[in-house]
Amino acid sequence: MPTALVTGAAGFIGYHLCQLLLNDGFTVCGTDGMTTYYDIALKRDRLARLRVRDGFAFTEGMLETPGLIESLAADCKPDVIVHLAAQAGVRYSLENPRSYIDSNIVGTFNVMEAARQQQVAHLLMASTSSVYGANTQMPYAETHKADLPMTIYAATKKATEAMGHSYAHLWNLPTTLFRFFTVYGPWGRPDMAYFKFTRAILNGDPIDVYNNGEMYRDFTYVGDLVRAIRLLIDTPPVRPADGETVPEGDSLSPVAPYRVVNIGNSTSVKLTDFIAALERALGIEAQKNLLPMQKGDVPATWADASLLHRLTGYRPQTDVGDGLAAFVDWYRAYYDA
Repeated sequence: MPTALVTGAAGFIGYHLCQLLLNDGFTVCGTDGMTTYYDIALKRDRLARLRVRDGFAFTEGMLETPGLIESLAADCKPDVIVHLAAQAGVRYSLENPRSYIDSNIVGTFNVMEAARQQQVAHLLMASTSSVYGANTQMPYAETHKADLPMTIYAATKKATEAMGHSYAHLWNLPTTLFRFFTVYGPWGRPDMAYFKFTRAILNGDPIDVYNNGEMYRDFTYVGDLVRAIRLLIDTPPVRPADGETVPEGDSLSPVAPYRVVNIGNSTSVKLTDFIAALERALGIEAQKNLLPMQKGDVPATWADASLLHRLTGYRPQTDVGDGLAAFVDWYRAYYDA
């Protein structure tokens, strides 16, 4: 059986990926810092569902702790590492930027060191659509410039992309960075808008709608996302041979086994339409508190996911209405709402 080391295993995406890898016959070594950025009970409940699975082992700890991930990788001897752990949240980066440096940069460096030491076949690391920042050319393609981050969160993620490229070049370490686009679904993060909206609507409270609803996002269902990651695990980048050119539209580095891949639904949905789909799933109309744009937000995101399709033959395609209905079903059951 192949072995995968997954960081952030008790997180939203990490939980779903671990379940998928276990279903596919992987042995999974999971690790998570179990931080209190959001409800720790939700993380514990995800983890409890993983602990009962054969082939899953868990180690709690912060990746920025010197030697922790290196020691875990030495014990686990993974074939691949999927690095999902991070300090997430665009708005929280305005309040506590140092936590992003510690987790996203120092922690990621330690993960890369572990991958180098173990000579893994493939290192995959999570980035974000936020790295596109002030870029207004859409849909976002991996070959577009991403040099104008709007938040410290986006800046740390862009830094990890650069760090990953350097390690891929220096140590011939096959490395894939994937840029996520507004992931949602069951077992999601309570700090995300759709989760807050659901709680507020069921409680009869108004929801805060920024930029008066004139915002667009490429909403990506978590099941589609982890399926894409699973397929990318089997598609490690290969450094081009001398004189070989990189295919047009491919983000493959000319000097390293390194690639950036968008994972998105390739559809930009207006926030008001997203809210309407949530209202239909809940059977309740929301009270809306219209507000101006928040600092650090961007008005729109939209993924060009054609590279993902060329590499794997897969396209995320879950309709927002279907994805939100699945989330609402989970939410009602989990919270007895």
